Amino acid sequence: MNFLYKRGAYILLTAVAVLLVLGIIVLFSTSAFAKESRGDMYYFVKRQLLWLMIGMMLCVIASLINYHWWEKTWWIWLIGGTLLLVLCFIPPVGIKINGSWRWINLWIVTFQPSEIGKLAVAIFLAWWFSKFRCRSDDLFVGFVFPVIIASIPTALIANEVDLGTTVLILGTAFLIMFAAGINLYRLVPLAIVGLGIVLYVASNIHERAGRLTAFLHPEQYRLDEGLQQWQALIAFGSGGITGLGLGEGRQKFSYLPYAHTDFIFAMIGEELGLVATLTIVLCYLLIFLCGALISFNAKDYFGILLGFGLTVLITLQAMINIGVSVSLLPNKGMPLPFISYGGSNMAICLSIVGILLNIHRMGYPLSSMSSRFPGIHTPVKNQIGS
Repeated sequence: MNFLYKRGAYILLTAVAVLLVLGIIVLFSTSAFAKESRGDMYYFVKRQLLWLMIGMMLCVIASLINYHWWEKTWWIWLIGGTLLLVLCFIPPVGIKINGSWRWINLWIVTFQPSEIGKLAVAIFLAWWFSKFRCRSDDLFVGFVFPVIIASIPTALIANEVDLGTTVLILGTAFLIMFAAGINLYRLVPLAIVGLGIVLYVASNIHERAGRLTAFLHPEQYRLDEGLQQWQALIAFGSGGITGLGLGEGRQKFSYLPYAHTDFIFAMIGEELGLVATLTIVLCYLLIFLCGALISFNAKDYFGILLGFGLTVLITLQAMINIGVSVSLLPNKGMPLPFISYGGSNMAICLSIVGILLNIHRMGYPLSSMSSRFPGIHTPVKNQIGS
């Protein structure tokens, strides 16, 4: 643990760099055959490299900005993110793709406001529970009010319809509130109600209901609603331990839809094998461990909750994507962080890495956990300005 913290920033950056490089390589191999490539085999690679450069600039900027700036501007992100989510439903600014109002048309590029929305919720919850940490036992201040406020952008995202990001926000909010010391007797019913609402919405939308049915009966629906996950399993089976070789995958030839986005993990399994997929899982594990250690050694309670929440945003999203790819979860249409094609997600994930680096720079040297945290939910004295 001591080694992980001392070298935490370097290990974090190395893990992210491995994922980025692997993502560009596999994207080059798979995206040339996508229907949306417009006849340009480098179409997706060029756009991804552009977003990668933007994301790296945002990462550097976020690493140089004192993370308490996010504490002071939480309301800007929450209100701004909510307004952008509303714009998704107003054409021609908002555009509907594949039955979902998830995108804003910036004419040059399209952007997903849900990426800002999930970041805004994490920042808000970190601010709220650091400001009112002494009142965490209060039913309204410590539970009802933050849940209601966080539910506004979350409900808009669910209405887009983007149930995958909705589940991601719910899971992240649950873990932030748990880390803030909210009683499980309140959190567990909240989680049950939240998941129940998501399942109800999904079951009343034909396409999403089909995905749930296909998840329960994959072989029966392998040619329609379950096509993607069925073909993904074939890809993993074909790749075996060492893979068929880079560029030698067959599922990208229109057998597996969205092979360069939501199901790029399956393509990595087919072309590079189990060795590569386990390497990816290891990278996300290192990101989680380093992010958690950086967070727990922040100088104040806001830094702890913010760093932990942002770390969960990345790693939980990775878990969901991988779970869908291997048919452990219903198909949710969520990109794999740092690897899948998708500019909005790339920019936000790299910004999160920058924030974690700043928390690391301003944090304490690793000290005894028992001396700083006599209890898992014990607040840390705010020493900023002392």
